[in-house]
Amino acid sequence: MTVEKSPHPELDIAALFRRLPLFCALAPEQIGMVVAETRERRLARGEMLFQKGDPTRGFFIVVSGQVKLALPSAHGNEKVVEIIGPQQSFGEAVMFMDKPFPVFAEALLDTQLLVIGRDVVFRLIDTDPSFSRRLLAGLSMRLHSLIADVESYSLRSSTQRVIGYLLQHHTREKDHGNQIEVTLPTTKHTLASRLNLTPETFSRILHDLSESGLIQVRGRHITVPDLQRLRKFDL
Repeated sequence: MTVEKSPHPELDIAALFRRLPLFCALAPEQIGMVVAETRERRLARGEMLFQKGDPTRGFFIVVSGQVKLALPSAHGNEKVVEIIGPQQSFGEAVMFMDKPFPVFAEALLDTQLLVIGRDVVFRLIDTDPSFSRRLLAGLSMRLHSLIADVESYSLRSSTQRVIGYLLQHHTREKDHGNQIEVTLPTTKHTLASRLNLTPETFSRILHDLSESGLIQVRGRHITVPDLQRLRKFDL
């Protein structure tokens, strides 16, 4: 069940905002303006935040958990556009366009969100040029990421996409040698869609890489015993 309310006392939203690139340059009174019009929302795993076509009234920041943005399909399939994690925001661009959401948003884990109303954002844009610049920078980074995705899907093989993902998302590096650990943040089915692959192709690639000794797979945990070897394979 969705819970929407004012922030819990134990969640220091002002301190959280000061750590985010979008808000860190704001004066205390400006942060206070944002906090006053921010609401907390909690979603259970599998719960929808919004559907495609819903109206926009602000944007969102993930405090904890994970949110999937995806395009629905008439055939029951979906195309995962992005997976949003802690201290990442989403929904800003659609908010400025004043159009309905073009995707749906679903919690992949139990998730805590902050909902920032658009009225306070528009007031800050009118009064603080630095806020406008930071917001534009954030939107530009999102656009650059989407362009990189299109380039990857168009120019890289299926295996190169999977290897590229593992190289970019390793969770920790071992002290000895050049071994890394990767924990897949969500199901293989969801990641396959994010990489524009079928689940069967994604699983086959992991199996082939494992058979070649390039990775070791244990559920969602993947070990890369030789990082340099995997990088050379990706060329």
